[in-house]
Parts: sequence; structure tokens; C-alpha cells
Amino acid sequence: MQKQINIAIDFGINEQAVLYHGSCIDLLKKIPDKSIQLIVTSPPYNIGKEYEKKTKLSRYIEQQSQVIKECERVLSESGSICWQVGNFVDNGSIIPLDVLLYPLFIDLNLVMRNRIIWHFEHGLHCSRRFSGRYETIMWFTRKTKKYVFNLDPVRVPQKYPAKKYFKGPKAGQYSCNPLGKNPGDLWIVPNVKSNHVEKTEHPCQYPVELIERLVLSMTNEGDWVFDPFLGTGTSIIAAIMHNRRGAGAETEKKYVELAKNHILKTIDGTLKTRPMNKPVYDPKENGNKLITPPWQDAEENKATQLMLFEQRGKYCENS
Repeated sequence: MQKQINIAIDFGINEQAVLYHGSCIDLLKKIPDKSIQLIVTSPPYNIGKEYEKKTKLSRYIEQQSQVIKECERVLSESGSICWQVGNFVDNGSIIPLDVLLYPLFIDLNLVMRNRIIWHFEHGLHCSRRFSGRYETIMWFTRKTKKYVFNLDPVRVPQKYPAKKYFKGPKAGQYSCNPLGKNPGDLWIVPNVKSNHVEKTEHPCQYPVELIERLVLSMTNEGDWVFDPFLGTGTSIIAAIMHNRRGAGAETEKKYVELAKNHILKTIDGTLKTRPMNKPVYDPKENGNKLITPPWQDAEENKATQLMLFEQRGKYCENS
């Protein structure tokens, strides 16, 4: 980043970045009505992580309701709320949090525009059920047709860019948008695990590229992006990277310091992040030897290695 950005410790409408150490409710009370363009967050899942106290599910929903009501108050007329959640687990039974939280948004007269599935390939391995490999992003706006949605900045490469209309008045013309296609509502983005370039000590860190797509599509330059459960600062980082303003609250001091350090690196251009739309790492394509089962016999092993050598592509950094 070329311009100087100061990190404020309290909200001011003319600030560029606000990192608040404390309750998001306290910070929200300082934010003017209808001043935030995008509210994006991944709240605690009530599963007993170090930064939360597991409580009764009814109490958890009540706490979320308080935050969501304040978020609706500060949401601009053309703004969006993106609430990214997974499952609450109770004695081996999973309860989808998006199902439980959905009525809270509807009761505030908001409209769900998409239920986006975020798919990732790594995580805990379950033995009594299929391992969870997705979470959801609920996208809400006000009841208006004038909400901000910029598709072009987040288009992805066409699968068949040379495809043409085969009949009708456009027969023979290319049928796809040259800028790329709509990414759809199923997003494959690697989650932040041990070998991810963005990995920190935070146990539930979400990737910058996931938030980048939301920032680019639902805000314009200079708009405010707010995260009530900031964690390592991902939402502010994504906002600053694309010339938006970012604000968020975090209760844990060690994560406030971590977020501050990452935001400063974003400002001076030294923070390492996984590039948006980078292909997911393919171990077979990249000749990774760990994909060869050690229990294969020698001939099978030799044939597999030969196949890998022949198909070996250009190495790219692990996701």
C-alpha cells in the first residue's frame, strides 16, 4: 500500500481502519445508523473454543440476536450482511447454525439473496459420521432492488470460453462473457490449516480470499466493511487491500495484537496471502509422492511413479 493508513482504536466515520479491543456490542453502539456497507463475520459456534464459553443453545441464539439487531441498525440502505457459520455439535448430534439463525434476519425484514456453500478439503476426520467439509455464508440485504452487487470483479474463468450459440439470431457468436462467468454459490477455497501461507495460532481463522470475493462484489471503493467478531483481522485486511475502510471488534488481547500486526503488514504491502482464484493444489498433478500407497506392490508402485512423472505439471505452492 502506498498511502498512509492509521489504525484507530475506536470508531470514527472518517477513519480508514478501526481495531477495537472489546465487545462488538460496545463498538456497534458508537457506529451511526445506516453507515456500514458490508457486515461480514464468522461468529463463535458455541463449541467451547478458547475465545468463547460454551453455553445453552437458547442463550447462544439470544446473544447472536443482540449482535444481529445492532448490525441491522448500522447497515446502509444498499448494504449486505454476510454471516458465515458451521455447525453446533451437541453430544455427537450436529445442528446447522444457519438454520437456527435464519429467522433472526427474517424477523428484521431482511432478504436472503444467497446461501453460499464454502467447500474445503481439510479438517478433523470423523469416525462416527462423514467428516464435515463445508460451511455456509448467509447473504442478506434490505428489501430493495438497489443493493450493491458488482459481478465483474469476481468473475472466474469460463469452462468453455470458445463455446458459441448454435442456433437463433446469435448463431456462430461466442455465448460466454469474455470477462468470465459467475462463480455460483458453491465456492472451493482452501481453509487455513498448518501449511497455509496465512496460518496463525488462531484455531478458526478464515482465508482472506473468501472475504475478498464478498468485499469486491458487495462494496465500492471507500465503503465501510465491519466485522463484529474480528479474530485475526481478515475482514479489515481484505477491505484495505481493495481500498475500502475496515472496522472490527475482538475481545482477546493476543488476537488484537496479531490482527494489528497483520493489518500493518497489509498497509506496507508485506503481508503474505493466498491469491484470490489461485487453483487449488493438486498433489497428483504436481507429482507429490505421498499419494502413492505404501502397500502397493513394486510393479504397481513403479507404474504409478511413471504416470506421475509423465503427468507432472509446474509446481505451485501448496494451498
